[in-house]
Amino acid sequence: MADPKKGFVETLFAEHGRALHAYFFRRIRTKSDAADLTQEVYLRLLRVNNAEAVRNPVVYLYTVASNLVKEHAVLDRRNASLLDIDEENVQEQLGTLPSLESELDANQLTARMRSVLDQMPHNWRTAVILQLRYGYSYQEIADHLGVSPNMVKKYLAQAFGRCRRRMTRWE
Repeated sequence: MADPKKGFVETLFAEHGRALHAYFFRRIRTKSDAADLTQEVYLRLLRVNNAEAVRNPVVYLYTVASNLVKEHAVLDRRNASLLDIDEENVQEQLGTLPSLESELDANQLTARMRSVLDQMPHNWRTAVILQLRYGYSYQEIADHLGVSPNMVKKYLAQAFGRCRRRMTRWE
């Protein structure tokens, strides 16, 4: 005999799964995190003891999703605060990007870097481009993004760390 709760959740996700994934992606801008959070909503709905008590399943679905977005933001802030963001560290990370073999021509390297940058959150990508391409200071980037200079340092530290990891995988 099929579990009615599981059928309820599967039907709800069949009808709203893509929209829920898009909801997450619009808020966090990372495809893998959006997929993980969508799956987490599914798991949390499976844990509901009395599915019949949910009066409006779609509203409940998006309430759970909204709470997960908030939890994700708190975790991101907590992880960002653990980074050492002094200027020397950021500059050191700039200098420690992986060396690519000479066989890679500039077009391949540019394409790879563009791919890595395209996968980053908007503010990280913007901060990197403004600093490396246009030579903006932390304050100028902060003014452009509407954040504090410390937040710019965090964006750059996170972005350079991701660049280093992703570019190393391609070697």
